[in-house]
Amino acid sequence: MLSILQPYFPGLSERQQAQFDQLAPLYSEWNARINVISRQDIEHLAVHHVLHSLAIAKAFTFQAGAQLLDLGTGGGFPGIPLAILFPEVQFILIDGTGKKIRVVQEISAALELTNVQAAHRRAEEIKMPGRFDFVLSRGVAPLDRLLLWSQPLLRKQHRHAYPNGLIALKGGNLQPEIAALPGNGAAYSEVFPISQWFSEPFFEEKYVVYVQG
Repeated sequence: MLSILQPYFPGLSERQQAQFDQLAPLYSEWNARINVISRQDIEHLAVHHVLHSLAIAKAFTFQAGAQLLDLGTGGGFPGIPLAILFPEVQFILIDGTGKKIRVVQEISAALELTNVQAAHRRAEEIKMPGRFDFVLSRGVAPLDRLLLWSQPLLRKQHRHAYPNGLIALKGGNLQPEIAALPGNGAAYSEVFPISQWFSEPFFEEKYVVYVQG
Protein backbone atom coordinates (compact mmCIF):
# COMPACT_ATOMS: atom_id res chain seq x y z
CA MET A 1 0.00 0.00 0.00
CA LEU A 2 2.60 2.58 1.08
CA SER A 3 4.86 1.84 -1.89
CA ILE A 4 2.01 3.02 -4.13
CA LEU A 5 0.81 5.97 -2.01
CA GLN A 6 4.05 7.57 -0.80
CA PRO A 7 5.37 8.76 -4.18
CA TYR A 8 2.16 10.78 -4.56
CA PHE A 9 1.78 11.74 -0.88
CA PRO A 10 5.32 12.00 0.53
CA GLY A 11 4.37 14.01 3.64
CA LEU A 12 2.41 11.32 5.48
CA SER A 13 2.94 11.16 9.23
CA GLU A 14 3.90 7.92 10.95
CA ARG A 15 0.33 7.55 12.19
CA GLN A 16 -1.08 8.04 8.69
CA GLN A 17 1.40 5.55 7.26
CA ALA A 18 0.38 2.99 9.87
CA GLN A 19 -3.32 3.59 9.16
CA PHE A 20 -2.92 3.24 5.39
CA ASP A 21 -0.85 0.09 5.95
CA GLN A 22 -3.71 -1.45 7.93
CA LEU A 23 -6.26 -0.95 5.16
CA ALA A 24 -5.35 -4.01 3.06
CA PRO A 25 -5.49 -6.57 5.91
CA LEU A 26 -8.63 -5.00 7.39
CA TYR A 27 -10.52 -4.95 4.10
CA SER A 28 -9.35 -8.46 3.22
CA GLU A 29 -10.62 -9.74 6.57
CA TRP A 30 -13.98 -7.97 6.40
CA ASN A 31 -14.51 -8.62 2.71
CA ALA A 32 -14.25 -12.36 3.39
CA ARG A 33 -17.24 -11.98 5.75
CA ILE A 34 -19.26 -9.24 4.04
CA ASN A 35 -18.64 -8.67 0.35
CA VAL A 36 -18.25 -4.89 -0.07
CA ILE A 37 -15.58 -5.08 -2.80
CA SER A 38 -15.67 -7.64 -5.61
CA ARG A 39 -13.47 -10.70 -5.02
CA GLN A 40 -11.34 -9.84 -8.06
CA ASP A 41 -11.01 -6.17 -7.20
CA ILE A 42 -9.85 -6.62 -3.59
CA GLU A 43 -6.40 -7.42 -5.02
CA HIS A 44 -6.36 -3.90 -6.48
CA LEU A 45 -7.49 -2.14 -3.30
CA ALA A 46 -4.54 0.28 -3.18
CA VAL A 47 -5.01 1.72 -6.69
CA HIS A 48 -8.69 1.14 -7.53
CA HIS A 49 -10.09 2.27 -4.19
CA VAL A 50 -7.59 4.02 -1.90
CA LEU A 51 -5.55 6.01 -4.44
CA HIS A 52 -8.71 6.68 -6.48
CA SER A 53 -10.33 8.21 -3.37
CA LEU A 54 -7.25 10.31 -2.66
CA ALA A 55 -7.42 11.91 -6.11
CA ILE A 56 -9.87 14.33 -4.49
CA ALA A 57 -7.03 15.58 -2.28
CA LYS A 58 -5.01 16.50 -5.36
CA ALA A 59 -7.74 18.90 -6.48
CA PHE A 60 -9.02 20.15 -3.11
CA THR A 61 -7.66 20.99 0.32
CA PHE A 62 -10.07 21.07 3.27
CA GLN A 63 -9.71 23.34 6.27
CA ALA A 64 -9.64 22.05 9.84
CA GLY A 65 -13.19 21.74 11.13
CA ALA A 66 -14.74 21.33 7.69
CA GLN A 67 -17.72 18.97 7.49
CA LEU A 68 -17.90 16.56 4.55
CA LEU A 69 -20.63 14.06 3.66
CA ASP A 70 -19.70 10.90 1.75
CA LEU A 71 -22.93 10.02 -0.05
CA GLY A 72 -23.32 6.32 -0.85
CA THR A 73 -19.95 5.41 0.66
CA GLY A 74 -20.21 1.67 -0.02
CA GLY A 75 -17.28 0.13 1.82
CA GLY A 76 -15.96 3.54 2.87
CA PHE A 77 -14.71 5.22 -0.29
CA PRO A 78 -13.74 7.96 -0.70
CA GLY A 79 -14.44 8.81 2.96
CA ILE A 80 -12.04 6.56 4.89
CA PRO A 81 -8.86 7.30 2.88
CA LEU A 82 -9.65 11.04 2.97
CA ALA A 83 -10.33 10.90 6.72
CA ILE A 84 -6.85 9.44 7.22
CA LEU A 85 -5.33 12.18 5.08
CA PHE A 86 -7.34 15.00 6.72
CA PRO A 87 -7.54 14.10 10.44
CA GLU A 88 -8.86 17.55 11.41
CA VAL A 89 -11.81 17.35 8.99
CA GLN A 90 -15.10 15.73 10.04
CA PHE A 91 -16.58 13.05 7.75
CA ILE A 92 -20.06 11.56 7.82
CA LEU A 93 -20.35 8.44 5.67
CA ILE A 94 -23.80 7.16 4.68
CA ASP A 95 -25.07 4.25 2.64
CA GLY A 96 -28.43 2.59 2.11
CA THR A 97 -26.97 -0.90 2.68
CA GLY A 98 -26.62 -1.70 6.36
CA LYS A 99 -23.97 -4.43 6.04
CA LYS A 100 -21.67 -2.02 4.18
CA ILE A 101 -22.03 0.57 6.94
CA ARG A 102 -21.15 -2.10 9.49
CA VAL A 103 -17.85 -2.68 7.66
CA VAL A 104 -17.20 1.08 7.56
CA GLN A 105 -17.85 1.34 11.31
CA GLU A 106 -15.61 -1.60 12.16
CA ILE A 107 -12.73 -0.43 9.97
CA SER A 108 -13.00 3.17 11.23
CA ALA A 109 -12.89 1.87 14.82
CA ALA A 110 -9.88 -0.36 14.11
CA LEU A 111 -8.04 2.63 12.61
CA GLU A 112 -9.12 4.85 15.54
CA LEU A 113 -10.57 7.42 13.16
CA THR A 114 -12.27 9.79 15.58
CA ASN A 115 -13.24 12.10 12.69
CA VAL A 116 -15.57 9.54 11.04
CA GLN A 117 -19.24 8.84 11.70
CA ALA A 118 -21.05 6.21 9.64
CA ALA A 119 -24.82 5.84 9.36
CA HIS A 120 -27.26 3.55 7.54
CA ARG A 121 -29.18 6.17 5.54
CA ARG A 122 -30.33 6.79 2.00
CA ALA A 123 -29.55 10.18 0.47
CA GLU A 124 -33.17 11.32 0.55
CA GLU A 125 -33.41 10.45 4.27
CA ILE A 126 -30.66 12.84 5.34
CA LYS A 127 -32.08 15.66 7.47
CA MET A 128 -29.03 17.86 8.00
CA PRO A 129 -29.80 21.10 6.13
CA GLY A 130 -26.96 23.55 5.78
CA ARG A 131 -24.45 21.38 7.61
CA PHE A 132 -21.81 20.41 5.05
CA ASP A 133 -19.08 22.24 3.17
CA PHE A 134 -18.91 19.57 0.48
CA VAL A 135 -20.76 16.41 -0.49
CA LEU A 136 -18.54 13.63 -1.87
CA SER A 137 -19.60 10.74 -4.05
CA ARG A 138 -18.08 7.89 -6.06
CA GLY A 139 -20.11 6.18 -8.76
CA VAL A 140 -23.48 6.53 -7.03
CA ALA A 141 -25.74 8.43 -9.46
CA PRO A 142 -25.67 10.96 -12.34
CA LEU A 143 -24.41 14.45 -11.51
CA ASP A 144 -27.81 16.14 -11.76
CA ARG A 145 -29.32 13.76 -9.20
CA LEU A 146 -26.31 14.04 -6.90
CA LEU A 147 -26.58 17.83 -7.04
CA LEU A 148 -30.31 17.69 -6.27
CA TRP A 149 -29.63 15.58 -3.17
CA SER A 150 -26.64 17.70 -2.13
CA GLN A 151 -27.92 21.26 -2.43
CA PRO A 152 -30.18 21.28 0.67
CA LEU A 153 -27.35 19.87 2.77
CA LEU A 154 -24.74 22.48 1.90
CA ARG A 155 -23.68 25.25 4.24
CA LYS A 156 -24.41 28.79 3.01
CA GLN A 157 -21.12 30.21 4.28
CA HIS A 158 -18.10 29.43 2.08
CA ARG A 159 -14.75 28.82 3.80
CA HIS A 160 -12.67 27.22 1.05
CA ALA A 161 -11.08 28.27 -2.23
CA TYR A 162 -14.00 26.66 -4.05
CA PRO A 163 -17.58 27.51 -3.02
CA ASN A 164 -19.41 24.73 -1.21
CA GLY A 165 -20.67 22.05 -3.57
CA LEU A 166 -20.50 18.53 -4.90
CA ILE A 167 -17.25 16.63 -5.53
CA ALA A 168 -17.72 13.38 -7.46
CA LEU A 169 -15.38 10.70 -8.78
CA LYS A 170 -16.52 9.88 -12.31
CA GLY A 171 -15.35 8.03 -15.42
CA GLY A 172 -15.96 7.90 -19.15
CA ASN A 173 -17.79 10.48 -21.25
CA LEU A 174 -19.04 13.18 -18.88
CA GLN A 175 -20.60 15.53 -21.42
CA PRO A 176 -24.17 14.13 -21.18
CA GLU A 177 -24.10 14.34 -17.38
CA ILE A 178 -22.75 17.89 -17.39
CA ALA A 179 -25.30 18.93 -20.03
CA ALA A 180 -28.08 17.56 -17.81
CA LEU A 181 -27.13 19.86 -14.92
CA PRO A 182 -29.58 22.69 -14.12
CA GLY A 183 -29.91 25.37 -16.79
CA ASN A 184 -28.82 23.00 -19.59
CA GLY A 185 -25.45 22.55 -17.95
CA ALA A 186 -25.11 26.18 -16.92
CA ALA A 187 -24.33 25.20 -13.31
CA TYR A 188 -20.67 25.97 -12.67
CA SER A 189 -18.62 22.79 -12.91
CA GLU A 190 -14.99 21.87 -13.31
CA VAL A 191 -13.45 18.58 -14.43
CA PHE A 192 -10.00 17.41 -13.31
CA PRO A 193 -8.44 14.42 -15.17
CA ILE A 194 -6.95 12.11 -12.54
CA SER A 195 -4.27 11.01 -15.02
CA GLN A 196 -2.57 14.40 -14.56
CA TRP A 197 -1.60 13.28 -11.03
CA PHE A 198 -1.42 9.48 -11.11
CA SER A 199 0.39 7.47 -13.79
CA GLU A 200 -1.42 4.11 -13.39
CA PRO A 201 -3.41 3.07 -16.52
CA PHE A 202 -6.51 2.60 -14.33
CA PHE A 203 -6.90 6.38 -14.13
CA GLU A 204 -7.21 7.02 -17.86
CA GLU A 205 -10.65 8.57 -18.48
CA LYS A 206 -11.28 8.96 -14.76
CA TYR A 207 -12.02 12.38 -13.30
CA VAL A 208 -12.69 14.44 -10.20
CA VAL A 209 -15.76 16.55 -10.96
CA TYR A 210 -16.76 19.64 -9.00
CA VAL A 211 -20.21 21.23 -9.25
CA GLN A 212 -20.95 24.41 -7.30
CA GLY A 213 -23.90 23.98 -4.99
